[in-house]
Amino acid sequence: MCTANDSLDCGQSRREQQRPGLARILLVTALIAFLSACTTVPEQPESAAASPIAQAANPSNDAVNGVDAEPAGANTPPTADEDMLPQANPVLPVPGPIWDRLRRGFALEHVEHPRVQHEIRRLQRSPYAFRMLMAQSEPYLHHILAAVEAAGLPTEMALLPAVESGFQPHVYSPHGAAGLWQFMPATGRSLGLSQDWWFDKRRTVRQSTHAAIIYLEKLNRRFDGDWLHALAAYNAGAATVNRAIRKARKRGMPTDFWSLDLPGETDRYVPRLLALARIVDGPENFGLTLPDIADEPYFALADTGGQIDLNVAAELAGISVEELFELNAGHRRWTSHPDGPHVLLLPVGTIEQFEAGLASLPDEQRLKLSRYQIQPGDSLSVIASRFDVSVKAIQQTNGLQNSRIRAGRHLLIPTSGTAVAIDGRRLPTARQRTQYRVRKGDSLYTIARRFQVSVADLKRWNRVGKYIRPGDRLTVFIDPDA
Repeated sequence: MCTANDSLDCGQSRREQQRPGLARILLVTALIAFLSACTTVPEQPESAAASPIAQAANPSNDAVNGVDAEPAGANTPPTADEDMLPQANPVLPVPGPIWDRLRRGFALEHVEHPRVQHEIRRLQRSPYAFRMLMAQSEPYLHHILAAVEAAGLPTEMALLPAVESGFQPHVYSPHGAAGLWQFMPATGRSLGLSQDWWFDKRRTVRQSTHAAIIYLEKLNRRFDGDWLHALAAYNAGAATVNRAIRKARKRGMPTDFWSLDLPGETDRYVPRLLALARIVDGPENFGLTLPDIADEPYFALADTGGQIDLNVAAELAGISVEELFELNAGHRRWTSHPDGPHVLLLPVGTIEQFEAGLASLPDEQRLKLSRYQIQPGDSLSVIASRFDVSVKAIQQTNGLQNSRIRAGRHLLIPTSGTAVAIDGRRLPTARQRTQYRVRKGDSLYTIARRFQVSVADLKRWNRVGKYIRPGDRLTVFIDPDA
């Protein structure tokens, strides 16, 4: 959201003036540049010794940064702590595509405004990109919609991640916003979305959705039930919207969203969501189509029983590392957090296989480790840099209380040795998931060549053999930089 709580840390309008251009999202650059509210790029590498998260903006500086500070404890929202969350998929499937259910909860007024029409026309110019964007929602939309419904919000809010992140949990803004809902660091922390070297709750689907609903509800109350004002505040900050309202009143002008003098990005942000909802409500009216997404849970919750290498977890579940990281984007390293929570989201239907494999997995195989003999002149920081891990990870793995090591002795170095690395640019999640329906005349070879991937990867991602049939749906992870 590049979200801005007036007692927190955003200031979208100020960032808009500094933004070098519209967003680059991994799905389809042209479409996400249309939809995205924040500049989003893949996570960048960081020092293994200390995360830049620790140097994020201090919430105590919010008033200095130009946003209103509220009294301590005033309207303090509940947080997105694990024990407050509903179960991963508490809502039973509803027959038919998820779009039918989404439409039934639409509550925002249809506005025939030129800005909305402009955004609709932009989407119409990229029909394939629009369909791919909506396909990207498949792993998350059922859960998000159920949470929005349970909170009694207009179901248009379930489409907000399309505008914020293109339904991609790994994208982040150079200014610090991250996740499906694009929370800034301090805003996220205020809502219980903690961030450390191992894990960033802003990038989780369950916790971030819970926090976004809390925040949207707060903004809606603040603006007396006016959802357009609340959405504008989600983007630009409540202080910015309040100033625009006061300015309009002082001049004797209307105070509805369309009449306010708001930053240019916010002027586009709300119409983008309204345009998207209009099209979802009747895509045939605009010459567009929606992907076939069933109204059923995509993922379920699995207990890992402790820290586990995420490559090992993917193997146990029988899925690719890419898919595991897609559902568990909060993990920032090759392994889960040593201190928990020790749960993973896995595709429905893989839980039993995962649990059976986990039950028979020896403890020493939960983490993939390399044995390293300490050389003269070595330090933990030197070794950590050599293996692309953190000093803390080496200390935790070896039970070291400090940084003292002795030449000739051995250390166990946590390393997957497979697809996952701690450099964000080399994470498998840099690939973008999409769906492809097999056509007559297709082969694995022609599809692999079309998407610039290998036949072996296509087989692994979809667990298929040599033959495919027209109508089959294949999951493809695309490298947007290829």
